[in-house]
Amino acid sequence: MAYTYSYETVTSSMAGWGAFNGNIYEISNYRAVIRRKAAEGWRYVGFIPTKQRGTGHIEKMDLIFEKEE
Repeated sequence: MAYTYSYETVTSSMAGWGAFNGNIYEISNYRAVIRRKAAEGWRYVGFIPTKQRGTGHIEKMDLIFEKEE
């Protein structure tokens, strides 16, 4: 069995301040991306952070999808 892979980049943005956690980051469009790719026959398999702050906050990530050939 062979698979083809597709990647979609999503970006987080600062959404405010937490009482004890500092900055709050939010990714707003990931669900729409996953739904759209599923409708196209792709299966979500994971993510890879592609830009991360020194504090550990992920600013950009690639969502990974696969489809059987």
